[in-house]
Amino acid sequence: MFILKVKEGCARRGALETPHGIIETPVFMSVGTAAAIRGGVSTDDLVQVGSPVELSNTYHLHMQPGEELIRRLGGLHEFMHWERPILTDSGGFQVFSLRNLRKIKEEGAYFTSYLDGRRIFMSPEESMRIQCDLGSDIAMAFDECIENPAPRDYVEKSVARTTRWLVRCKEEHARLASQSGAVNPGQLLFGINQGGTYDDIRAKHMREIAALDLDGCAIGGLSVGESPEEMYRIIESVEPFMPENKPRYLMGVGTPLNILEGVYRGVDFFDCVLPLRNAQHGNVFTWGGKVRILAEKFKYDPSPIDEGCGCPAGMVVTNVQDKGGHQAGCDCPACRSEYTPMLERSVRLTLAEAASLWLDEELKRQMKGKDIPACKIIKPAAGYASCPDHSLKRDILRLLPGADSLGIELTDSCAMIPDASICGLVFA
Repeated sequence: MFILKVKEGCARRGALETPHGIIETPVFMSVGTAAAIRGGVSTDDLVQVGSPVELSNTYHLHMQPGEELIRRLGGLHEFMHWERPILTDSGGFQVFSLRNLRKIKEEGAYFTSYLDGRRIFMSPEESMRIQCDLGSDIAMAFDECIENPAPRDYVEKSVARTTRWLVRCKEEHARLASQSGAVNPGQLLFGINQGGTYDDIRAKHMREIAALDLDGCAIGGLSVGESPEEMYRIIESVEPFMPENKPRYLMGVGTPLNILEGVYRGVDFFDCVLPLRNAQHGNVFTWGGKVRILAEKFKYDPSPIDEGCGCPAGMVVTNVQDKGGHQAGCDCPACRSEYTPMLERSVRLTLAEAASLWLDEELKRQMKGKDIPACKIIKPAAGYASCPDHSLKRDILRLLPGADSLGIELTDSCAMIPDASICGLVFA
């Protein structure tokens, strides 16, 4: 059940009840494609940074280690040692990302395994069976993610097939959930909206999804070639047709600014591999902007990544060597020589990922508020002002370009918005 707690313009705050806990929205989900966050971040780390939902991928888990093994071990929650909600993608995105290795037919999609070359078949029914064996809290319907831009005639045919697949998903999901021995009989099912960059096709498809009365709906096929402006326009074109009493998910998006723009337009759920991708290159999102911690100037810098940040990563040192040049925690010759750069890079990237995940959660936390007054004063989180390098004015302008031209009074210590509906956000 989804409870809509408050709404201002299109921006919403709500709560979705799942078998493994209540998800407060807006929410950013941590992406663990193969049931683990790459880069050495454990499920305990996710709990520590406040991650409320983990997302795994049906196709990749089907490839390895296989849903049968996971089912026998008690489902994804037992397999991962994760007690909070899990959402599984259906494998539909792989119809897009593995387009050179697949063939689409009415019955489903045929793939050539990227592991051993064997032929794999994924249908709506097969996707539902795998996700039911995985035991996630939210299953996604099998669809075709369309590349942008795409010819209109192809998009129309693809969306019609995705709708037929959705009906098959709903029927099979209901059948599997009713069977004894289901890993998670309370599993929810979300439908996925497609339609490329064609507003009318998108709107028509969203109306068809809403008519099926599923547990939630998602907007798919975005952030796959179109501009941010096109993405925002598409969200606005489908939002009026999305059930208000159901959660809304913008798949694969995005940056902190994308999240703010999505919330403004009525979206509740977000996910993205951005924290990992940034961390792999040593980039961290901080309240002072993006920081590249692999830069040479930080090699012997003992200061925290972000002095105004309350997350575990933000309060640890950026380097793993002391000022004498020794490896922290080990003084053996190997660690001081060829292994030191590798370990140094590995630790730094792990810290980068944890910090990026935390920032997404902090943005979500600050967007929540119980009351929406006509005038809202935004003040930074505790510890923010203690760092002289931070500027609330600069950071708000970075997240909300043009804010100073919308009547928002900005200083380095606070911001006053004459009408909260200007940006559709409420800060705690």
